[in-house]
Amino acid sequence: MPFLLRCPSGRLASMIETDTTATMRAISQNVLGGPEVLTEVQLPQPVPGPGEILVRVRAAGLNPTDWRHRAVAGLFLPEPPFVLGWDVSGEVAATGVGVTLFRPGDEVFGMLPYPNGHGAFAEYAAGPARAFAHKPAGLDHVRAAAIPLAGLTAWQALVDTAEVSARQRVLIHAAAGGVGHFAVQIAKARGAYVIGTASAPNHDFLRGIGADEVIDYRGTDIADVVRDVDVVLDSVDDENSIRSLRTLRPGGLLVSLRAFGTIDLVAEADALGVRAVRMLVEDDHAGMRALAELVDSGALRPTIAGTFPSSAAAKAHALGDTGRTVGKLVLTVP
Repeated sequence: MPFLLRCPSGRLASMIETDTTATMRAISQNVLGGPEVLTEVQLPQPVPGPGEILVRVRAAGLNPTDWRHRAVAGLFLPEPPFVLGWDVSGEVAATGVGVTLFRPGDEVFGMLPYPNGHGAFAEYAAGPARAFAHKPAGLDHVRAAAIPLAGLTAWQALVDTAEVSARQRVLIHAAAGGVGHFAVQIAKARGAYVIGTASAPNHDFLRGIGADEVIDYRGTDIADVVRDVDVVLDSVDDENSIRSLRTLRPGGLLVSLRAFGTIDLVAEADALGVRAVRMLVEDDHAGMRALAELVDSGALRPTIAGTFPSSAAAKAHALGDTGRTVGKLVLTVP
């Protein structure tokens, strides 16, 4: 049925041919808890608003924030029910009023606005057109869906925040994980000397994607073996960030991906003559285009830890809960 959008004056502004009675399959939950709380449900298909696109989801990436929100109260989202997921790759099904970047049929990938734009674990998702970019032709939907949230986090931390440049020394913690393995490649593409921390079985993987030096974090105090680093990227915890401050050169910067913490990192850094910030990822059209360009140039490739049909979302979450995956987990949407 046509959806009519009228301006306050009553003048017809636009008409979007959208069936407002259509439904879709989605992975939802009614309570917080373990992976078993995830169930497949039927929900109304979203309608794109002004400046938005409706995407037929072909694949949706998973991130640690998904299993944390599934299980823990008091994060960014209200109490369930809700549909999780922020990473999307698929085709544009419809465009809202004023959208000029995309047309129906275009293949796109992007991150729904974090945190309140969640809803990728469904057959359709709607979000701002400028949260997306054209999907690189050389990537299938599974690999494209693995990139947005983790890739943008790494890009915004290293490029927008730290302004990493050639010949700088960059320390990346949890370097074999989702954000970490993108951060290694992005830092390397910018000409940095990259030091990554990971368990010993993942060292060859990290060298294969560009790490210059790899350190086993188990049983090693990073501050005892690393010095004169320009930038640290830490997604582990505040205690790890405090230890890592001692690896920085004077004036160096630590970017923590823990938006909240019990330790005043800024004060701790100031006392040592270095800097620290906490960062939260944002939807970012320019960042998505930059990531697409790195993919096209061959400098950025996602590693897939596992692929699951959306009906097996609970199994994917259970694997994510282990914290031992290398790269990204992805749901496919039939």
